[in-house]
Amino acid sequence: MSPRLLVFAGSVRRDSFNARLARFAAGEAGDAGAEATLLDLGDFDLPLYNGDLEAEEGLPPGAVRLKALFLAHDGFLIASPEYNGSLSPLLKNAIDWVSRPVAGQPRLVWFTGKVAGLMAASPGALGGLRGLAHVRQILSGIGVVVAPAQHAIAQAGAAFDDRGELAEEPHGAAVRRVVRETVRLAARLGD
Repeated sequence: MSPRLLVFAGSVRRDSFNARLARFAAGEAGDAGAEATLLDLGDFDLPLYNGDLEAEEGLPPGAVRLKALFLAHDGFLIASPEYNGSLSPLLKNAIDWVSRPVAGQPRLVWFTGKVAGLMAASPGALGGLRGLAHVRQILSGIGVVVAPAQHAIAQAGAAFDDRGELAEEPHGAAVRRVVRETVRLAARLGD
């Protein structure tokens, strides 16, 4: 059975480099034998996580929908922008809501034993590499098997063509390596 991968960017900015990168990765995942679901975190109404809000109102509907998607997939391909040397607040907030416990379900079932492939694109000189270290640390801490390969695209404005497509070399090949490694790991862990 083909592994199912949820593919998304940690940005909802119009013309986001990371959204472009996620679209590229989703296509490559399909070519590598996975069933890829591309999603936009902007489609989920997720207020800033607040324990009081959760206690008073329960999980917001957007969090319930997102949790269901995470549960239904074997892994993730995440294109994470870098904000001040770390991950975006949008991505962190989504992880926080999805990680919230639900009665009758095992702790962190939305993450534990799943696989993640990480990539980033940034106009800066490091391409989002510092932020990826934080994403890796967070996901590893909640039971996700993070693929060893990752790729950060520096000076991202020059890495995409006029149509928003990722240039083949060197970035296309490097992202393809991350995607294929993630698909292989997800297939092995799913057996």
